[in-house]
Amino acid sequence: MGAIKNVTEASFEADVLKSDKPVLVDFWAEWCGPCRQVAPILEEIAGEQGEKLTIVKLNVDENQAIAQKYGVLQIPTMNVYKNGEVVKQIIGAKPKAMLLRELEGII
Repeated sequence: MGAIKNVTEASFEADVLKSDKPVLVDFWAEWCGPCRQVAPILEEIAGEQGEKLTIVKLNVDENQAIAQKYGVLQIPTMNVYKNGEVVKQIIGAKPKAMLLRELEGII
C-alpha cells in the first residue's frame, strides 16, 4: 500500500483523472535537486496515507503536454486532483509537516 507509481500522458486519465480517491501528482525531472529532496517525503506520506491519497510521479521532460496543460512552470509542483479537477497546487520542496498541513481537508 502506498507505493508511488510513475504516470505518463498515456496513463494520466485512468490513473489520475478517473481515480476514486484524491491523487497527488508530483511533477518532477531527473535534473531537479529540490525534486529529489521532496521524493522521500512523498514516499513517507504515501506509506502513511495510502488508503486516503494516491501519490504518483510525472516526469515533465518525458510528458511535456500534461505539464503544459496544467500550467506547470516550475518544479517540483504537486497538484492534487479530486474527481478529475485540480483542487490544490503546491509549488516547491517543502518539509513533511508543511506538506501535511497543505493536504489537510483532502486526506
